[in-house]
Amino acid sequence: QVQLVESGGGLVQAGESLRLSCLASGRTSGTYAMGWFRRAPGKEREFVARITWSTRDTYYADSVPGRFTISRDNERNAVYLQMNSLKPEDTAVYYCAAAVTGRRYISLSVPEEYSYWGQGTQVTVSS
Repeated sequence: QVQLVESGGGLVQAGESLRLSCLASGRTSGTYAMGWFRRAPGKEREFVARITWSTRDTYYADSVPGRFTISRDNERNAVYLQMNSLKPEDTAVYYCAAAVTGRRYISLSVPEEYSYWGQGTQVTVSS
């Protein structure tokens, strides 16, 4: 089992920045990749970004190019999402997720490819 705890959400104005953190605990040695997803009110959960644990390969959703940066700290078992130039449409609950080794993955951009999830942290961007 892997436990994930997100933090760093809050209320900001458009154009400001936030940095989300996700700390992993438990059986983290089997982590293949970590991802961030978000769910806006009335919408489906959508992919934001992901990073592979060993190669640091990153991939982003088309909606956040150049504004968001995902990174990870293997020693701390942490993954971060730096969000700059925030927009009101970025308002959502942001979730951290972990994909485990031993599986075949297509893109690591869909929720079904992740085995563990955090509880989420609210990000609200006012105009």
